[in-house]
Amino acid sequence: MQQREPSASESYFWPSIWAIGLHVLVFALLFVSFAMTPELPPSKPIVQATLYQLKSKSQATTQTNQKIAGEAKKTASRQTEVEQLEQKKVEQEAVKAAEQKKADAAQKAEEAREAAEAKKAEAAAEAAKAAEAKKAAEAKKAEEAKKAAEKQQADIAKKKAEEEAKKKAEEEAKKEAAEEAKKQAVEDAKKKAAEEAKKKAAEDAKKKAAAEEAKKKAAEEAKKKAAADAQKKKAQEAARKAAEDKKAQALAELLSDTTERQQALADEQGDQVAGDFDDLIRLRAAEGWARPPSARKGMTVVLQINMLPDGTITNVSVARSSGDGPYDSSAVAAVKNIGRLTEMQGMKPSDFNQYRSFKMTFTPEDLAL
Repeated sequence: MQQREPSASESYFWPSIWAIGLHVLVFALLFVSFAMTPELPPSKPIVQATLYQLKSKSQATTQTNQKIAGEAKKTASRQTEVEQLEQKKVEQEAVKAAEQKKADAAQKAEEAREAAEAKKAEAAAEAAKAAEAKKAAEAKKAEEAKKAAEKQQADIAKKKAEEEAKKKAEEEAKKEAAEEAKKQAVEDAKKKAAEEAKKKAAEDAKKKAAAEEAKKKAAEEAKKKAAADAQKKKAQEAARKAAEDKKAQALAELLSDTTERQQALADEQGDQVAGDFDDLIRLRAAEGWARPPSARKGMTVVLQINMLPDGTITNVSVARSSGDGPYDSSAVAAVKNIGRLTEMQGMKPSDFNQYRSFKMTFTPEDLAL
C-alpha cells in the first residue's frame, strides 16, 4: 500500500515538541539549582560583640574597633562577591548544561527526523514495491480472468453448438415423425372414413328397415284401432238402440196391460233399465278414459257418483282406492268427462232415486281395455 507524503507542518511537529520540552527541562533545572543553594549565614563582624562590651574603653580602642569592623565588612563583602561569583558560575554551568541538553535534544530530534525520513523512504519504497506487486497481481488476475472468460465463451459456444446440433437432430426426428404420423393419420382417416361409410350405410339400412317396420306397424295399429273404434261404436249404437227398444217395448206394455201387470212390468223394466244405465255409464266412461302407465289388470276402484234428474253428473269421488293414485284419478276424470247423460231424462223418479248418489266399481276389464 502506497504511503502518503507528510506535509511541512507534520515534518516539523516532533522537532518542535522536542525543543519545547528541552527548554522546559532547562528552566526546571535552574529552579532546582536556586532552590538547593545553601543559605549562607549573614556576615557579621567578629568584633561586634567586643565593641558592645568595650563601650567604656578609650577612643583609641574605639578606633581600633572601627577599623576591625571595616576590615570585617570588607571581608564580608569579598565573601559575598565570592558567593555571587560561585552562584553565577553555577548558573552559567546550568545554562551551559541546558544548552548542551538542548543541543543533544536537537541532535536527537534531527536523528529522529532522519530516522523518520529514512523510515518514510523505506515505507515509500515498500509501498511502491507493494504497489508494483499489487499491479502485477492485478495484471495476472486480469490475465487469468481473461483466459477464464475466453474459456467460458469457448465452452458456451461449444455447448450452444451441441445444443443447436441436438435441437436440429430433434427437429429432423420430429419432422420425420410428423410426416410418418401424417401418413398414418391419412391412412387411418381413409380407413375410418370407409368404416364410417360402411357403418352409416348399415345404420341407414337399419333405420330404413325400422322406419318401414314402424310404418307398417303404425298402419296395422291404425287399422286395428279403426276396426276397434268401429266395433266399439257399433256396440255402443247397438246398446243404445237395444235400450231404446226395451224402453219403448216396456212403455207399450205398460200402456196396453192392466194396472197390476203394468206395475209388475214397470218394476221388471226398471231393474232392466237400471242395469242398462249402469252399462251405459261404464261405456261412456270408457270412451273418455285415458289409461295411465301404472294401470294393470285386476285393479279395482269404487267411485261415489252424484247425479241430477236431468242426467248431469255433479260430483265424483273415490270411495275405495285401488292403491294406485294415477289410476284412481284417471277413473274419476273419465266419469266427470261424461258431463250429462240425456238418456236419464225419461226415467221415473222412483227409478232415478238410486242414481242421485250411488257407487260404481271400475276395473280395466270393465272399461274394455
